[in-house]
Amino acid sequence: MTFGDLPAINACLNGASALFLGAGYVLIRQGRWRAHRGFMLAAFVTSTLFLLCYLTYHGYLAYVLHRGPTRFLEPAWFRPIYLFVLLTHTLLAIVIVPMILVTLVRGLRERFDKHRRIARWTWPLWMYVSVTGVLIYFLLYQIFPQRPGPTVSEKSSSQDQLYGRR
Repeated sequence: MTFGDLPAINACLNGASALFLGAGYVLIRQGRWRAHRGFMLAAFVTSTLFLLCYLTYHGYLAYVLHRGPTRFLEPAWFRPIYLFVLLTHTLLAIVIVPMILVTLVRGLRERFDKHRRIARWTWPLWMYVSVTGVLIYFLLYQIFPQRPGPTVSEKSSSQDQLYGRR
């Protein structure tokens, strides 16, 4: 395994999280709260592992390879759609972190009324972020493969050319 494999691993972790979330939803609807708890904890663990792998990968790109993130440029007609999905995914990923923690703590402390109230919002947002995470991977690396982001030296040389410097 190399650092280049982390985007695919991240997609798998997001996909696993979505599957655990789906199973947890079905189980709580069936009244099987112990099994629900197990699947929701599994979703939390896989989402946490995703976040660690994501930060590791982007830290490696920035600090070791001196490269920016991969940018979606082609096809140009699809770029606005991709950017909308990425924007909503990113904003909701930030919003749901504290929501997940509050929901999890309320459930583990058996404060089920409060847990249920916030879980009604947390679950669909968390599911959206997990599913769009997989979608973003497929769009960026499989369906419309993009070139890796430029290195720091490539950025500075293109800026030098742009401003007429050597």
